[in-house]
Amino acid sequence: MRLDKYLKVSRLIKRRTVAKEVCDGGKVKINGNVAKAGSNVKVGDKLLITFGERQVQAEILDVRENVKADEAKTLYRLIEGTEID
Repeated sequence: MRLDKYLKVSRLIKRRTVAKEVCDGGKVKINGNVAKAGSNVKVGDKLLITFGERQVQAEILDVRENVKADEAKTLYRLIEGTEID
């Protein structure tokens, strides 16, 4: 699955256009490498997303095309106590 779509489906970022802008701005890394919006993600990948001064680290646990809002948090696991508002 494309990175920008995964960020939207998992609700790590609420809108896909914003996810694409963040990715293309070099603010997302997959396994330590800067990733573009079209990069593929798979189970086990580790994401690092930079929001200004704040960073969110997450490990991908599942990749699905559609999930309900209350199930979105089951697609990833936050690392090192980071939080999503």
